[in-house]
Amino acid sequence: MPPRNIPTARQARLGGELRKLREHAGRTAREAAAMMSTDQAKISHIEAGRVGISEDRIRRLSAFYDCEDENLVEALCAIARERRGQYWWDDYRGILAPGFLDIAELEHHATGLHYLQPVTFPGILQIEEYAHALFAGAIPKLPDDELKARVEHRMKRREILDRDEPPKFEATIHEAALHMRIGGRKVARRQLEYLLHVSEHPEFALRVIPFTRDVFVEVTQTVLYANGVVPQLDTVHVDAPIGGGFLDTAATLGRYRVLLDRAKHAALSRGESRSFLHRAIKEM
Repeated sequence: MPPRNIPTARQARLGGELRKLREHAGRTAREAAAMMSTDQAKISHIEAGRVGISEDRIRRLSAFYDCEDENLVEALCAIARERRGQYWWDDYRGILAPGFLDIAELEHHATGLHYLQPVTFPGILQIEEYAHALFAGAIPKLPDDELKARVEHRMKRREILDRDEPPKFEATIHEAALHMRIGGRKVARRQLEYLLHVSEHPEFALRVIPFTRDVFVEVTQTVLYANGVVPQLDTVHVDAPIGGGFLDTAATLGRYRVLLDRAKHAALSRGESRSFLHRAIKEM
């Protein structure tokens, strides 16, 4: 089977974790290739996510790397069992850019999601009219079919909130987002009302950082911290107008945990945030 031209973020993560295990064990790619009776190029492709790997080979490599973390090994095997076409977002392959599929995949497999938003709301919490207004403002202007696909894809991402056991969900939003009239006053008001409705869910923690907070928190970037089934698979997604990126080094994850914790402590409580939302809706 030829190498994948564009592996998904999750496929690349599987390979990256195998590389980390190898490097932690002090093994070279050549040594790993010799143990697997293959060539070094194959190991490089596996570690880049360009070539798949069986569960049996993951277990053999993990043993060769002296990895005793059975939960991590099982989590990596679970990724290896996934197949293209298995999930709903695969229907958008070739229609939307890979990054759209990767964020849906990340949210789907996460056990916990924590968003930090400066001027907009998390995509997973956006109503259709709000999402349409955001995408309609893209530069250059999107073709009608892609605009429709982006909005439809964003709405489907909300399905994880309807599970019997949804992931733990937190959103820390700056007050600035509450005053942005994206899509016009009526759409912005409906968006706030939907956010208020969702915030009443016992598994969803919404917090607002008001303008009046004296403590400065770096909230100029949109951040999603997704908890994996094991801590080693935690992932940060940072969004930007020119594209997003996935981060997973231990040091980077630690910095973003500190950032999110500071933002949480700078924000109002859940009850105060709901009251704040009530007032924002009345003023809209």
